[in-house]
Amino acid sequence: MFNDDFGKGGGGSAESYPFTRSDFTAIAALVHSHSGIVLAEGKAMLVYSRLTKLLRARGLARFGDYVALLRNDRDERIAAIEALTTNHTKFFRENHHFEHFTDHVRPALLAMAQRRQRVRLWSAGSSSGEEVHSLMMTLLGADANEAQALRNGDVVALASDLNRQVLDTGRRGLYPASAADEIPAALGRLWTRKTADGVQMADALRGLIRFRQLNLLNEWPMRGRFDVIFCRNTMIYFDEPTKARLIARMADQLVPGGYLYIGHSERLVGPATDHFSAVGQTIYRKTGA
Repeated sequence: MFNDDFGKGGGGSAESYPFTRSDFTAIAALVHSHSGIVLAEGKAMLVYSRLTKLLRARGLARFGDYVALLRNDRDERIAAIEALTTNHTKFFRENHHFEHFTDHVRPALLAMAQRRQRVRLWSAGSSSGEEVHSLMMTLLGADANEAQALRNGDVVALASDLNRQVLDTGRRGLYPASAADEIPAALGRLWTRKTADGVQMADALRGLIRFRQLNLLNEWPMRGRFDVIFCRNTMIYFDEPTKARLIARMADQLVPGGYLYIGHSERLVGPATDHFSAVGQTIYRKTGA
């Protein structure tokens, strides 16, 4: 892959950009420092293929020049990290989480909303919004009266991601028609509508969601705590120390008795695991309820 191995980055195509092992090492270090994402050397081809278009757009001829730009330009670092971020998701992914939420979490949140108490949910690493829309459809449910009580209450979901482009998709709430296949029919009838362009999330649903750009490694501006946090398939990109710090911060950000949902291939690590009890498959409840 690297110049020093094969003479040309990118396999010797007509438009090749010199890419050395030291270039990759520098990019991996910058990405890890600013996002927590770990890029093993096996990801070299991915880095080359995804960043080449940025070099072309900036009029740069070699990766060494792009590394220098990354070191001095915050916006370019964000653009590079966005290009390297994989955003694969779908509605009601890992559906056992939504089933658990319906049976064990939603009734208490509904009662809180009916008493005009604060209800807060967070989709951390929300990607293009399918997760948070699935979560809020599940919360609102298929009963119009219960949904109205939630909509009239102090209920807000935060959807955060590092990638600005996927956040824009989430804000629009417009998805390919095939995406609706994953949405339970009873929820789809109330909270989506078909358009010529695909399936559109209902305004009443979208009005409860706030999409915000957030780097999980940086300061978190949220003032209050959350009743529920979904942080699924995000920690798989982090090393163990970063995971441990993130889980500790999530624990601090949850109310006592709050719920944390993580991805099927993830696990809790670090001292903060003592603050949680397992209540389901990759579902944890903060102790002290």
